[in-house]
Amino acid sequence: MAAVGSNLSPEEKLAMIKRNLQEIIGEDRLLTTLKERDVKIYWGTATTGKPHIAYFVPMSKIADFLKAGCEVTILFADLHAYLDNMKAPWELLMLRTEYYEHIIKSMLKSINVPLDKLKFVRGTDYQLSKEYTLDVYRLTSMVTEHDAKKAGAEVVKQVDHPLLSGMLYPGLQALDEEYLKVDAQFGGVDQRKIFTFSEKYLPQLGYKKRVHLMNPMVPGLTGSKMSSSEADSKIDLLDSASDLKKKLKKAFCEPGNVTDNGVLSFVKHVLLPLGELTGNFEVKRAEQFGGNLVFTDYASLEECFRKEELHPGDLKAAVEAALNKLLDPIRADFQSPEMKKLTAKAYPPPAKNKGAKGGNKGGANAEAEEIVPSRLDLRVGRIVSINKHPDADSLFVEKVDLGEEGREPRTVVSGLAGRVSMESLQGRMGVFLCNLKAVKMRGVESQAMLMCASTYVSLLPVLPSVNGFPYRDAAVEPLDPPAGSAVGERVFFEGHEKGQPDEELKPKKKVWDKLQVDMRVSGESVAEWQDCVMQTKLGVVSCSSLKSVPIK
Repeated sequence: MAAVGSNLSPEEKLAMIKRNLQEIIGEDRLLTTLKERDVKIYWGTATTGKPHIAYFVPMSKIADFLKAGCEVTILFADLHAYLDNMKAPWELLMLRTEYYEHIIKSMLKSINVPLDKLKFVRGTDYQLSKEYTLDVYRLTSMVTEHDAKKAGAEVVKQVDHPLLSGMLYPGLQALDEEYLKVDAQFGGVDQRKIFTFSEKYLPQLGYKKRVHLMNPMVPGLTGSKMSSSEADSKIDLLDSASDLKKKLKKAFCEPGNVTDNGVLSFVKHVLLPLGELTGNFEVKRAEQFGGNLVFTDYASLEECFRKEELHPGDLKAAVEAALNKLLDPIRADFQSPEMKKLTAKAYPPPAKNKGAKGGNKGGANAEAEEIVPSRLDLRVGRIVSINKHPDADSLFVEKVDLGEEGREPRTVVSGLAGRVSMESLQGRMGVFLCNLKAVKMRGVESQAMLMCASTYVSLLPVLPSVNGFPYRDAAVEPLDPPAGSAVGERVFFEGHEKGQPDEELKPKKKVWDKLQVDMRVSGESVAEWQDCVMQTKLGVVSCSSLKSVPIK
């Protein structure tokens, strides 16, 4: 990468830093610093789930920062990962941190970003120091429970009764800005609440406000409108060329559609910004179809696709070629026995069902203890009638047809009164969890649960009212099965289609509680568990508008 930063004016550096960002908090402060010196920026990633091709989006921005002359620190947030994912043992997270370091360095090399211009730091290198720990304690004396929950709402796994560990997460991320001695922090727009938390509380500790740079939430290549009936549609950084081809074929890329197109978004946010490094984006076509096309800016590509002068198949083929060019060096790096061993240890496959064995008390098999979403009996249902609960203003009582022969519609009690209108629920299709133990709610037995995306801490009326009125500051949306879904149709998660649901989820086993903490709707409003899409045979399950919030 050419060292061009020193040849740019402060305004030109700002333009390079801002390219493709959705928002900047403190842009005036950023320009002031640029007029005095180059800025210091950090980007952090919690070392939990396996990085995939979407990580090229922040990597391409890091390349922009370096071209603008910035000093860039990459933080492998191992302590953050531990606090946000307490189910994973520390030893496993250490292996994942090592995996992250290797694969992100490999990604940066694949786009010709010089590693000697970057600083790599692990959170535990400084977050366990006496000074940092004392600042954590100082921060806890200032931060309210409300502010801690609100700040972490979109990035920390949300549960009804959160551990203090997860509530510490936003404070640690704010303190990182001071202890890494940076001018700005870079992240996704889903971290905006943590960034505003930092702006509020760092000055109270006597530290200066930092600038915050936010990427948009870019839709995946397998966007929310594609048909996802086949499993394993995620594109991993180590996928083979044949796997990549197969998965790209399933990517949603409707002719002329430029507003909901993950393939186009990937070109805009990754391939074109890297044009100086990888060559401008080229679409190869036979002469009878117009010959090759070369795009140097996104506007011309978008207009060409909008007019249907560029066929989706040709666009996908061009993205496939560009992606293989990016992924080939990474694949080569991870072919060594050492890297294969690390990958297997950091992300071990789920335990196989070995069946019942002698000495296994009660005859329970190994699968019964495996916490996987195939144990959930999720089905499409239709609400045939709905009434207010006779003894609870916050509850609806619904009769739900789940396609069960010889059985009357089930009774379902939902804490949606005041948040979702009765009219909108009457007759609607939804996704229902059908193997929870039936439970009485204010005297009415609920025999299933309507699955919803929610910003609310709980869908049950467990919080006190304010001045006699129940809380109304939450957004709740029932999940929507794909159009055309039939009553009783099975709902499952990609990669977990096989396996029989438990006849009944035993409350003491807390299977639902352990699975629910990883259930969210994505930035594209698609329902997921650990990045595995919720779906039926007709396509993905989604909600109407909420993004990056828990499913309950």
